[in-house]
Formats: sequence, C-alpha cells, structure tokens
Amino acid sequence: MMATTFDRAQLDTGALTIKPMTPAIGAEILEIDLGAPDIAECVPDIRAALLKHGVIFFRDQDLTHEQHIAFARHFGDLEIHPATPKDQPNPEVLRIAHGPDSRGQENQWHSDVTWRECPSLGSILLAREVPECGGDTLFANMHLAYERLSEPMKRHCESLTAVHDIARVFAKRLGKAPEDLHDKYPPMRHPVIRTHPETGERVIYVNTAFTSHIEGLSASESRWLLDHLFATAADAEIQCRFRWKAGSIAFWDNRVCQHLAVSDYFPARRVMERVTVAGDKPYFAP
Repeated sequence: MMATTFDRAQLDTGALTIKPMTPAIGAEILEIDLGAPDIAECVPDIRAALLKHGVIFFRDQDLTHEQHIAFARHFGDLEIHPATPKDQPNPEVLRIAHGPDSRGQENQWHSDVTWRECPSLGSILLAREVPECGGDTLFANMHLAYERLSEPMKRHCESLTAVHDIARVFAKRLGKAPEDLHDKYPPMRHPVIRTHPETGERVIYVNTAFTSHIEGLSASESRWLLDHLFATAADAEIQCRFRWKAGSIAFWDNRVCQHLAVSDYFPARRVMERVTVAGDKPYFAP
C-alpha cells in the first residue's frame, strides 16, 4: 500500500506541455491531438498528468464519437449510464444538453456515479456547443479538503460508512419510482473517507447529489456531519474553474475530485458529451 505522503511533484509527465491552473488542482495540456493515430504513445504521460493535477484540460479537440470512445478506452473499461437512450448507436457517450426548455441541473458539488458498487475512475467530457458566456465547471481537490479537517475529525470520519443512492437525482429525471431504480441499482455503502487506489491519498468521499446518510448516526447527527463535509468542496483555495469553448475537453479523476457545473447560462444552449471510465470499489486503508 502506498503511503499517504505521496508526492505529486515526482510524477513524470514526459514531454507533455502542461500549464497548471492553480496550485491545488487542474492543468491544461497544450499542443496535443487526442484523435491522432499515435495517441496511445502519450497515454502513460497523460495518466501521470491526471494523477498529478486531478483534472486535465485540452482545447481544440474535434473528435468523432468513435475517437472519443477510443481515447477513453486507453484508461480502462467504459461505463454505460442509465440515462443514455437504449437505441443510441454509441451507448458509451452520454449526451448532456440544456437550453430554453431544460435548465442545467448539475449545479451542485458531486462525484459521478457514487451510487455504483464500483464508481468511475474518471470522466472525459467534450464540449460540443457552449453559451457565449457562462456555463463554467468548477473542480475541487477533495484530498486537500480532507487535509484541512482537524485531526479528531479526520479520525472520526475514517471510521464511518455512508450510503449513496441513485434515486436522489435520477428518480425524477428518469421518471421512475425509487424502488424501480433500486431493483437494478441498490443503494451502495462506501467509506466516508476513501483511499485513492493509485496515490494512497485520503479523500472525503461524500457528496450532495448522491449521499443520503451516514450509517450508525442519528438522522440529525448524520445531516450535521454531512453538511459539514459537503461544505468543504466550496473552499476556493482547493478549486479551479474552467471556461469552456467548443472542442474543449475536461478529464477528471473522479476518485479525488468533485465538480459543479454552473447553470448561469439559461436559456442559452450548452451541449456536452461524456465518456466515463469504470473504476473500482472504494476502500479505506488505515
């Protein structure tokens, strides 16, 4: 098991041209074509950059669905989201479109698909159409959020387990009763503090979208503690903010990041396409 004193600065990102966004999180990778036939040669360096910065960004990427999927497969197996239409030709691509008839609903801090037994490693989000202004996405480093807890609070949270429930968000969006969703996606138990499987870092792993409660606490105790932990993502000193352009890509490590899509652009259109890399079961290593 890797120690929690992991040093991101030691990661070798090879010949990539990298422009960090903040000291805490985020970096833009310049002068690269993710659809190039030889992109596989860059994958080890891109993975290192992802671990080093938590979320990485690319500009001017004119990828087809097939190229988007092919790039993502270099990092692992891919997920199919239950919100994807069943007759879609490329089910690995989740289309997230908002406009005059659909206000953005992703404007709360969250980690993706924590309602799965094995939540995703990361998501690769491509902007197809963006508003003239607004619609930025914020990212927060939840390892740094953990590090800013007091030592007694760290120890207490490390002993706890939280429940994550798909129905909190998708029952209404998919027009289904919670129990119908639970037949296929039952609520999942994950540690409140998870260990990153590649870096060994400890990460706050509860989020406003999908975490329903903490086991073993009263309802009021659970709500108080969750509200405290949810609020840690809102610390500006552990965040970066990304301004989208058509053809921009964000690739975030879902095991250490939370994100929030700002829904300030209504009624303008914002169309994104996401391909998600499957992950593994969260655990806490004492």
